Amino acid sequence: MAADPTASPADYIREHIRTVPDWPAPGVMFRDITPLLSNPRVFRVLIDQFVHRYFDLRPDVIAGLDARGFIIGSVVAYELGVGFVPIRKKGKLPFTTVEETYELEYGSATVEMHTDAVKAGDRVLLIDDLIATGGTMMAGKKLLERLGAQVIEGAAIVDLPELRGSQKLREAGLPLFTLVDFAGH
Repeated sequence: MAADPTASPADYIREHIRTVPDWPAPGVMFRDITPLLSNPRVFRVLIDQFVHRYFDLRPDVIAGLDARGFIIGSVVAYELGVGFVPIRKKGKLPFTTVEETYELEYGSATVEMHTDAVKAGDRVLLIDDLIATGGTMMAGKKLLERLGAQVIEGAAIVDLPELRGSQKLREAGLPLFTLVDFAGH
């Protein structure tokens, strides 16, 4: 029997996240949010959790991390009536960019954003689907701050606390909001 979304939205959301073992590498337990996104009722519950959280905090803009942060962030931005800024993988943006390279669990990557995407003093909510090692969100935070924005909070659906990314982000001064935790990688 499905969980009642009014009793515990986090449990309702959690039961719609699929775990795929050994993907993209052996030993990794990939937390797949596509079943959550494909169900309109669960997707609405998810978005409502973020909208209710940020309705009063009212960021000036939401920055979404490539690629699943685009899905959540753009909808939350629309619901809050604020702008949306994509932070993309290197080589995907056509205008002048600023970039940041970071380490992943299994390699390194570079993200970038347009230099005119935010203004100095903008209050920004940084959003992604998941926090693992924290590298992607930390890179996004650094890019936004380099452009003079204030990152008011980092948000994600899933936290993998055993990988210590959320701890590293908090130690770097970034408040975090996540909906569900999963043990393991």
